[in-house]
Formats: sequence, structure tokens, C-alpha cells
Amino acid sequence: MAVIAICISSCKGTQEAINISDAEREVFQQVEGDTIAISSDKTEYEIIIIEPGFNTWLQSVARPEGYYSQIFFENRNQVWVNSWNQRVLQPQQFDAQLYEMQIDYRPGIDYGYEVNYKLYNYFVYFQRKYQQRLGNFTPRL
Repeated sequence: MAVIAICISSCKGTQEAINISDAEREVFQQVEGDTIAISSDKTEYEIIIIEPGFNTWLQSVARPEGYYSQIFFENRNQVWVNSWNQRVLQPQQFDAQLYEMQIDYRPGIDYGYEVNYKLYNYFVYFQRKYQQRLGNFTPRL
């Protein structure tokens, strides 16, 4: 008589915890308005982010421009935008105050380095501050 054992494991795998420094926590505590416009001289695209602490975080915590390539940003941004937009459409499951409106970010359009850099860093900031996960990879600095 043969015995067959079937093991079922989660497809999620282990999710790495996000380590946040004390300095980064201080930036997250900022409550004053902090508006940043993301645009490119080469394109006609612009994103306006109104998020307390983001500009300070971008200047003090985020990796400097040039650290990652535009292709890296585009790949991550596409995944994160798709996840973000899905969450906007599910306000019963995801906090509607966090996911207020969809982001119109289309593959194949060259938004330029600066737009991609700042959008990527906003997603990193957002995920770290609000302990959200928009993809299968840990938002890293």
C-alpha cells in the first residue's frame, strides 16, 4: 500500500520586514503640507504629490538621482501603479483615504528620468510610511 502525502504551502512566500530608521520615522511624523510637482522638461507629463514629509524624505533619505536607471524605475513603477490602481477600485478592501485616485501611467510612454525617479521614490515612501506592499518585492532605498 502506497501512502501519498500532499503538502500545501502559501504562494506568498516570506515577506521581508521593512527596516525604518529613527530619522526616517521623524520625517513620517511631519504633518505640515509638503507639495512636490514632478515633471520633465522633455515631456508634457506632470504629477503633483501633496504628502506631508515626502519632499523632506526625498532630500534626506532617498537614494540620489543616478543611483538606479530609468529602466529600473519604469519596471517598478509599472508594477506599483497597477497594484495602486487595483486598490483604488476596491475601497471596501483597501483604505480609500490612502488610495484616493488612479494614476495614469502607461507602458511605452517615455516619462523621462525625473518623473520616473520621483514617482518611484513616492511609492517607496508611501509603502514604508503606511506599511503597505504594492508588489512582491520590498520597497528598498
